[in-house]
Amino acid sequence: MSSYRSPYKGTSGILRILNAARYSLAGFKTAFQNEAAFRQILLINLILIPLSFWISVSPAEQALMVAVCLLALIIELINSAIEAVVDRISMERHELSKNAKDMGSAAQFVALSLITVTWGIILAGHSI
Repeated sequence: MSSYRSPYKGTSGILRILNAARYSLAGFKTAFQNEAAFRQILLINLILIPLSFWISVSPAEQALMVAVCLLALIIELINSAIEAVVDRISMERHELSKNAKDMGSAAQFVALSLITVTWGIILAGHSI
């Protein structure tokens, strides 16, 4: 078994945490600059999350409303990462590459459906 260590990772302690934060910020910046879907879901979050504080719901309901919004953002980041890796491997059309991209897209569809269903159920139980 190979003992390959990435030169981009700190081994422990504060250096690892600082590196992880820097990589995360770079990931957000790249997603925002290059992924229209990320910007669209971010916009949805910028509308719905503050709206959840304005609507009269229980704290648990509000937490759920915020969580499903953030979940869609997480899934879009993962979907974009999958697409980038597939494209890095080869730009050739291949059935497995198509499957990977389609499944990432399907995951995002489920996340957006989850927002719709969750918000719909909660709002249906309250007068706005």
